[in-house]
Parts: sequence; C-alpha cells; structure tokens
Amino acid sequence: MTHRVLVIRALHQSSELADALQQAGLEPVIVPVLEIAPPQSFAGLEDAIARLSTFDWLLFTSANAVEVFRQRFRGELPPTLRLAVIGSITARAAQKAGFEIALQPEKATGEGLAEALLPRAPGARMLLVRAAVARDVLPATLEEAGAKVEIAEAYRTVIPASAPGVLRELFAGPAPPAAIAFTSSSSVHHLLQVLEAGGLRLPESTILATIGPITSATLRDAGYLPTVEAKEANVISLAKAIASALEQVV
Repeated sequence: MTHRVLVIRALHQSSELADALQQAGLEPVIVPVLEIAPPQSFAGLEDAIARLSTFDWLLFTSANAVEVFRQRFRGELPPTLRLAVIGSITARAAQKAGFEIALQPEKATGEGLAEALLPRAPGARMLLVRAAVARDVLPATLEEAGAKVEIAEAYRTVIPASAPGVLRELFAGPAPPAAIAFTSSSSVHHLLQVLEAGGLRLPESTILATIGPITSATLRDAGYLPTVEAKEANVISLAKAIASALEQVV
C-alpha cells in the first residue's frame, strides 16, 4: 500500500517536495493552504531598491523574496553589496537570479543566519527583503549587535478560498492522508486556520512531519506534537523522514 502524504505548500513550490516524496515511495496529495500575494504596497521595496548602493548587506530569508526582488530589480547589484541567504532553497533561487552569495549559514534558520552575520553587524547597513509577516529574531538580533536593519516587504501569504472545502472532503473521506509535511511556520498557521474554518482537527493517527526545529516549535505552540523532524532543512530529508516514520506504522 502506498501511503498518501498531504503537501500544503503554495502551488508553485509544491513540485520539488512532491517529487521527493514520490522518490521515497510515497504518494503526494497537493492541497495548498497558502498562496503568494503582493504586499499591500511595493513602495517600501521600490524605495530600498533605489538606495541599494547605500547598504552593505542584502538579506533573503526565502526563495519567494528573491524572486520578487528580481522582478522589481533588473540590474546588477552594486559591487560593494554582499548577499546573505538563509538556506539551500533560497540559495538556489539567488543563484538562478544571477546573484553571487557571500554568506549562507550551516543552520537554515533565522537564528543561524543572525549568528553567521554577527561578526559583520557592528555599523553595517542591512536590507532584509521578506514576507509582510515574519519572525523578527533576525533583525532584532542584528540590531542588538549594532547593525542598522531596514525591512522591505516583498509579498504576503494568504489562504486560498477553496482550501477549507477541499480539506474537509479529504479528511472526512475513507482514506485520509497518513502524514502531513510542514515546510514552514506559515504552513502550520495556515493549515490550522483552514481546518478551523472547515470545523476540523488533525486526526490523531496522522504523522506530523516538519522540516526543522522552528517549524516544530510552531507546531508545539499550536498544541500538536511533531511526529518526526527532518535531519536537514530540505525537502529530500523531509521526505526520507516521513518514509521512515511510515515504515514503523503497522
């Protein structure tokens, strides 16, 4: 029997995880509970781009931020501007955009990126391009260390209107997913909002798999205990962790 795994990433980002799950012998079921939307205004990002040469560091914490930035800025980065990214997925997006990466931490978390940047923080001007709603640990840590951090909103995450009905049918059916893959704190928040809107709760038997410690902490804060956590913060490791956990299911 092939186990079904619920993939809740934004539709344009689901294929990589779905492929990894299939390679692990699992069946992905794609039901996005979030989608990417423009921010309320691009004014802040456009203003920061116009002053790009005044910054020492450009920071990206998601592939979405890289892609939106590249859409708004078509030129070459100033030679004095160094680029830092949070993890391998963001790094690939930056490389695809033609950017040279100066720093990528071993730990793909806001804390990991902050720690890697701390020696460069005193007196540095940093531009953080990110989602409208995000954790503040990175800018707060860098500012405490003496950096001046400016945040430019590149996008928002919103819940697709069809998601509550689709999930209601999926979980109420005879064969609900055996596992759910959580790839970010946003995916946790959005799934729980969608379930609440549909009058549902996560089945106790469902394996809850997270991509890393931050996502696990978000799940715990919401009252759910993660079943398994990926050893590395990438979709291949997440798929392997899910497959291994499902092998233990009788």
